[in-house]
Amino acid sequence: MSTEPAVLDLELARKALESQPFSQLLQARLTEFGDGAATLELDIRPELHQQNGFVHGGVLAYAADNALTFAAGAALGPSVLTSGFSIQYVRPAQGVTLVARAEVVTAGRRQAVIRADLVVVDEEGAEKLCAVAQGTVLTV
Repeated sequence: MSTEPAVLDLELARKALESQPFSQLLQARLTEFGDGAATLELDIRPELHQQNGFVHGGVLAYAADNALTFAAGAALGPSVLTSGFSIQYVRPAQGVTLVARAEVVTAGRRQAVIRADLVVVDEEGAEKLCAVAQGTVLTV
């Protein structure tokens, strides 16, 4: 019996994301995955806004959490859970697409520390940083 962790590729990672009902609700998609990194995207729709017309902070936190966890999964294998993360909101998020890019900072056998930058993309394709997150993910 092998003790090597199972390996995820982009196709399997997408299937894992698609199996999450909340991710389906937000229509999130995994656009990059591998080598300790992951990119999660979602189209910004009016129902994802808060009362002032900005993307709700909960949507940003969701994107950060999932991007962090998928990046860790690319390094540690598929059986991982976020044990905690913090997020700093840099500016209100307005645009057409939210992109969360996460990368493993350091990983051991049982845990990884990951950083994520969240940007919004406007109609012309320009990106603006709107939040930064860091978290710890553990194998289960």
